[in-house]
Amino acid sequence: MDASATTITPFSTLIRTASHQQHTEAESSPFMSHLLGGRLGVDAYARYTEQLWFVYRALEEAAGPLADDPVAGPFIRPELLRTAELERDLAHLRGEDWRAGVSALPATAAYAARVEECARTWPAGYVAHHYTRYLGDLSGGQIIRDKAERTWGFARKGDGVRFYVFEQIPNPAAFKRTYRELLDRVNADDLEKQRIVDECKRAFDFNGAVFRELDREFPLSA
Repeated sequence: MDASATTITPFSTLIRTASHQQHTEAESSPFMSHLLGGRLGVDAYARYTEQLWFVYRALEEAAGPLADDPVAGPFIRPELLRTAELERDLAHLRGEDWRAGVSALPATAAYAARVEECARTWPAGYVAHHYTRYLGDLSGGQIIRDKAERTWGFARKGDGVRFYVFEQIPNPAAFKRTYRELLDRVNADDLEKQRIVDECKRAFDFNGAVFRELDREFPLSA
């Protein structure tokens, strides 16, 4: 990438376009295609929800300490927090003792560890993971919610899909615009912005690795 491009193109546009290939690859993974196509059972959906819990716990346990950070701090928004909703969904999907049975896939453990490492040592890298997850939830995540409700009979925006319901964000489109404005004003020079873009690509690669392991765990029967 030409270093001068960052001063011409809004950073929110740059990060979206630069990670488009990885984003598309993650979205079109066999596991997600089978899940959204209704070809897998609710157990596969529950297992995927478990993996999300490990990732979001890593993201959100770091949120408090980063609230005053000059780079990551502006992105720490309480209305985005998902861990409590994931725990409610898992209680619905797995029962009240769900914690005794959840386990992170190796790819999920690596993903969560990278989020924790960025939160500890490189707040700008944390922003890359924050952007990748939360803006995805507000966008394509709504497709997953709709499919899950129709495929497995969850109540609309109820238990089982609460992860995808942002009750404190009445206007997701406006919120996403505000979030992109934060990206455009991120406290980073051009070199650091390129590193954020690279970490965003890495985040999508972590997602893809999780999907591949889920695909191996839930192969379609011939």
